[in-house]
Amino acid sequence: MSKIQQSISNPQQEYQKKLVTAEEAVKLIRSQDRVQYGEFLSFPIECDAALAQCKDELDDVRILMSTLTSVPQVALCDPSHEHFVATDFSYSLISRKLADAGLLFYMPSTYHEAYKIFRQLPDSERPTVGVVTVSPMDENGYFNFGTTCSMNPLLPEMVDRLIVEVNTNMPRVHGPQNYLHISQVDRVVEGKNPQLLQIPKQSYSEIDDKIAGYIVNELEDGACLQLGIGSMPNRVGELIAQSDVQDLGVHTEMLVDSFVDIYHAGRITNLRKTIDKGQFVFTFAMGSDKLYEFIHNNPLCKAAAPDYTNDPFVIAQNDKVFSVCSCLEVDLYGQVSSESMGARQISGIGGQFDFIFASHRSKGGKGFACLNSSYMDQDGNLISRIVPGLEPCTAVSLPRYITYYIVTEYGIVNLKGKPTWQRAEELISIGHPDLRDELVKKAEKLKIWRHSNKR
Repeated sequence: MSKIQQSISNPQQEYQKKLVTAEEAVKLIRSQDRVQYGEFLSFPIECDAALAQCKDELDDVRILMSTLTSVPQVALCDPSHEHFVATDFSYSLISRKLADAGLLFYMPSTYHEAYKIFRQLPDSERPTVGVVTVSPMDENGYFNFGTTCSMNPLLPEMVDRLIVEVNTNMPRVHGPQNYLHISQVDRVVEGKNPQLLQIPKQSYSEIDDKIAGYIVNELEDGACLQLGIGSMPNRVGELIAQSDVQDLGVHTEMLVDSFVDIYHAGRITNLRKTIDKGQFVFTFAMGSDKLYEFIHNNPLCKAAAPDYTNDPFVIAQNDKVFSVCSCLEVDLYGQVSSESMGARQISGIGGQFDFIFASHRSKGGKGFACLNSSYMDQDGNLISRIVPGLEPCTAVSLPRYITYYIVTEYGIVNLKGKPTWQRAEELISIGHPDLRDELVKKAEKLKIWRHSNKR
């Protein structure tokens, strides 16, 4: 009988053979290994702490993470990066603070291409070890990636050694790619079962309310929603739940609490989608227990890998793709930055490019990049977020030929198919009134201002 056959016929016996402490499990990791941690809520807390304790025994272990929800001890314990090199490909607040302290690096990539990128890596760059948090094994020998499908299903294909850390609080989420069999696992660690991250309901400002109002006015029956996280998308969700719009669908990168509220308000049926009819489709979920309880064993929910959820050519098979994203700055040419302020990395591109591009391709699609028109700096100066040009080293998240709708508290403009002078005029029209004259002067210097334009 082969090992796979044996593990299928006796999954509990196989489980017990592989069950070890975190300290024993991380002994599988050697110098020069390339380790892939579970992303988002599947970050392996116990194994990370145990690996950090092995620092002096290891050299040049490269660890890839994403959107950290826990502080990685491997990054804290080795500021010189001699033993561990920690990299994140989509920053959270934790990631940003670590990067500001020089403890973490960033890897740019579009989310929908992540699987392709990893599969095309030379052998010397491929992950060799995977460490991921999962839900408990079922009677048939299957663990579940729970809230985080994302890159996790790629691990058995890529790595030589795979460690799972079990958390009984991790929900089981449907989706053919979201399962992992005991035969594919080398070590099992039973963690301390911490509660999953709770993202509290975020308060919204008057500005958020105005921006959300402009966006919801563009929503039509049968639209297919993608919402991000933050106070403004949260307010969009609240307004949708309070509206009379009908038969909405969901195909999104991230599933958040707002979708549960919209569903219970009777606005989401998923029945007018072209693909995955009747189902919420997403690649990861983060929110509160309300969300985690909703997705647990719910046949209406389908977790899938980002080469499906984020592929613009897949997304756009649905009509009326309605994508709502936040950004940091937009310049007068229509270039959007959602990731960095100058060289300082703030977050990651995530699925913003993927879904905005998909909204272009979708029949009746609309893609929105939203931002406050201005902010107050430390000296009390009012600074425009609509700028003549992006600062050097600022990441361009949406090239000007992809940018669609831009929304501030002063209005909404559609840049699609507009020449530079018209883009400048329309963007300035939704800038802060006290800063518009200065933007006009800058536009004139850039030779993208017509003297017949309205001031």
